[in-house]
Amino acid sequence: MNSEKPGVDRCGFLKRAGLVSAAAAGAPLAATAPAEALDLGLDLDIDVNLLFGRDRYRWLVGDHHIHTQYSYDAMYTVDGIADGARRHGADWAVITDHGHAAHEKSSVERTDAAIRAAQREHPDLLLWQGMEWNVPGAEHATLFFQAGANQAAKLREFERAFDWRLTGTEPGTPDNEALAVAAIRWLAAEERARRIHAPVVVINHPLRNGRIAPHELRALRDAAPGIVIGMEGAPGAQADGFPKPLGSGGGARGGYGNSPGSNSWPGFPESAYRTYGGFDWSTATVGGLWDSLLAEGKPWWITSNSDSHYNRGDTHVRPGVPDGYYDEHGAYPDPIDTGVPQTLPPYADFAPAEFSRTVVGVSRRSREGVLEGLRAGRVWVVHGGLAQELEFGAYSGWSSATMGGRLRVRRGSDVTVVVSAKLAARPNGGGTIPRLARLDLVSGPVTGPAADRDTQTAPGTWVVRSFEPRWAPGRRVAFRHTFRNVREPFFVRTRGTDGKKHVPGGIEPSADVIGQSNPFEDLWLYGNPIFVDVR
Repeated sequence: MNSEKPGVDRCGFLKRAGLVSAAAAGAPLAATAPAEALDLGLDLDIDVNLLFGRDRYRWLVGDHHIHTQYSYDAMYTVDGIADGARRHGADWAVITDHGHAAHEKSSVERTDAAIRAAQREHPDLLLWQGMEWNVPGAEHATLFFQAGANQAAKLREFERAFDWRLTGTEPGTPDNEALAVAAIRWLAAEERARRIHAPVVVINHPLRNGRIAPHELRALRDAAPGIVIGMEGAPGAQADGFPKPLGSGGGARGGYGNSPGSNSWPGFPESAYRTYGGFDWSTATVGGLWDSLLAEGKPWWITSNSDSHYNRGDTHVRPGVPDGYYDEHGAYPDPIDTGVPQTLPPYADFAPAEFSRTVVGVSRRSREGVLEGLRAGRVWVVHGGLAQELEFGAYSGWSSATMGGRLRVRRGSDVTVVVSAKLAARPNGGGTIPRLARLDLVSGPVTGPAADRDTQTAPGTWVVRSFEPRWAPGRRVAFRHTFRNVREPFFVRTRGTDGKKHVPGGIEPSADVIGQSNPFEDLWLYGNPIFVDVR
């Protein structure tokens, strides 16, 4: 055994805090062994390179939700976005301007031309065109795919037929929800006909306004498995909650300062309209909506992004234009560099990869590789540079799986899960080197399709172990946990935190306070799940 300081086994603390009560309602998934600290490669029954897919995957940083001057509420040029993305370490980026009548009429081909020009200027950035789809009966989603020279034409075809701004299908009616499902089936048909490749849809800021019900998420996911891959676990616009004088003192992280509206699904509690450590309530709640989707045993991944419109601290501003300018032109003039950092922009976003990062494991460095990695769920997300790397794997015997994968085992087998992180070594945008205080392992039973399609809880899901690493800049830390004699299928996922803010007396993230939420003072990371199938 190595000389590393052991992680703190907090199972007793969790029980005292009442945070494992859900598990007590039913039989445990399996008998468990204490969490152990280890150096990778020591005391494992499997090669660590195989476990984490190091010989198969390269991990690329990116952002799938970005706006430019071709959106009615943004200002940046495509080249400016590309330049900022590279400066902040992005390997890939997707331009996702809003669906809009003026956009469909005047902007699609112009955006395509601007992206091709920016790609020539920034050949080391995988850059391509998608859109932010106004989902009939709901709110917003990212859509992107590969279609070569037909990219713009296929995006326009989709926008014209299925965007609620163009079709008048915004209200949450059964007919409008059916049109959203038809849109996903159209994408599937286009992929089968090889007119597009690997379409991906991600539900954006799912509970910002509560306008997409659990049954809608399930319907979209099931309409064409592999296309609607999941949701933003954390929304963009994370700078919107800065207190004065760093910000307005009136905004909310991610724009989550809302209350139910006329199109909101009535089954969401008031608490669903806030972020928790910057993450959506559906993601941040152990045993909540995300876990209820995972409990069906079907893929449902999370991402993070900038939702860049106006980036805090940037020196650019949008020129003044007369009312109706965007409706006439489908774009705004290029922004003007004032030389003065903006701390109170209309929306307080960060640049792509500046604060929020979606990290994807790809088998080839290409747009297709990113799309395929996203569809496979080889994804982890991080805020504020909390960790440089996250690795997550499970094995039993000679079989293994990493994030997004399935591990198939015989009933009665032992399953070992290993979580590894490389700690931060340089200051983030808040001016400090973030410290990863704790890694959690979350697990829950897979119980099959939900009888109630609006289910948003997953009983039996709980924090199995917490590990507190000894901190040193750039150090790699790891722990493992073994599930003994597994009898039923389950999932595992991981998360980490700087440990600065929690619910009183517990380890769960606390609700972000409107106007008083410096995002650098409450950092989290999340890894997508591994499913364990038992036969």
